[in-house]
Amino acid sequence: MARAQGINTGAMVLLGMAVSNALVGLAGALFAQTQGGADISMGIGTIVIGLAAVIVGEAILPSRRLIYATLAAILGAIVYRFFIAIALNSDFIGLKAQDLNLVTAVLVTLALVVPNLKRMLKHKRLPDAPKSM
Repeated sequence: MARAQGINTGAMVLLGMAVSNALVGLAGALFAQTQGGADISMGIGTIVIGLAAVIVGEAILPSRRLIYATLAAILGAIVYRFFIAIALNSDFIGLKAQDLNLVTAVLVTLALVVPNLKRMLKHKRLPDAPKSM
């Protein structure tokens, strides 16, 4: 619709990316200022946690509607944090704190594989169409 109105969509995408990066830089600067310093490893894992929350949420509640996609991301973040808490406090299973990356990798792998397995099983169960002679 914007292109039909004569707006240069390429320039608008570039402007949106510039504003987004500027806001991220400002947020990082404010965070470093409130912490009293910055470290190279401060933001490591934030993107991974966000991506894992979205992947797990989509596996639990797949939807195309915005409200359900938002709920899926929130639910995915809760489930992801729950599994992190289990990994950190699960001496009774034999897991140590060093196994945190293993537990989160298994969770994300399951979230990626389970929907495909469900789809494959659903297609296998469909009855074949009767053959006509």
